[in-house]
Amino acid sequence: MSGHSKWSTIKHQKGAADVKRGTLFTKLSRDIVLAVRQGGSGDPDTNFRLRLTIDKARTSNMPQDNIIRAIKRGSGEGGDGAESLEELFYEGYGPGGGAILLHAVTSNRNRSAAEVRSTFSRGGGNLGESGCVAWNFENMGVITLEIADEEKGEELTLLAIDAGAEDVTLEDGMLEVHTTPDKLLEVQTALEDVGAVQVTSEISMVPKSTVVLGADEAERTLKLLDSLEDLDDIQKAYTNADFPADVLERYQANS
Repeated sequence: MSGHSKWSTIKHQKGAADVKRGTLFTKLSRDIVLAVRQGGSGDPDTNFRLRLTIDKARTSNMPQDNIIRAIKRGSGEGGDGAESLEELFYEGYGPGGGAILLHAVTSNRNRSAAEVRSTFSRGGGNLGESGCVAWNFENMGVITLEIADEEKGEELTLLAIDAGAEDVTLEDGMLEVHTTPDKLLEVQTALEDVGAVQVTSEISMVPKSTVVLGADEAERTLKLLDSLEDLDDIQKAYTNADFPADVLERYQANS
């Protein structure tokens, strides 16, 4: 499993304890608005991206009223400025040269760019030009599962592949399944049907290749990623950095 994926999984597991609840709910609301817009429907039964986003919101204990309001905003019923939101991507490098791709949703692109540039600079990285790292990421469905034992992991690996998975990796009690976006629901359903314990299921930007970082560079990169994701306009930070296991363990324990 790539360092990128381990970092993303740790962030998910820490969840609302790691982010102020109001900020987390604001970002989840934006995700729902975008899912409704891009899927052309406020019905999660016909809009798979919306279904994934609502599942994530419920896992984070977002109130149902907030979810309903966000769906209405995405459908144009909210009347509270949802139409001013703009989806952007920023690209850059962290300490040690790891690529960083940021998904932003903002009502003010000048403010967002200034905040991102400043955060990169303070964290020892640098904001790059459009296209400088995006080529190294591909849009994929990603499912991560908790695995009780190796035998179960092998069983689920074969099941995922039979259901249409592109790639499956088992490491440290976690199974990571990659699919094309259109196959995510099919593979997810197949795993759910046999009682697999799901940690995350999402459409994500997965790196095609990774960069192994030393301990110092890894720690600084993790801090930079944290700072970037703490920005109000940043929905998600992706990286191709591969972090040493002991650095990830310290990060998880100290955060």
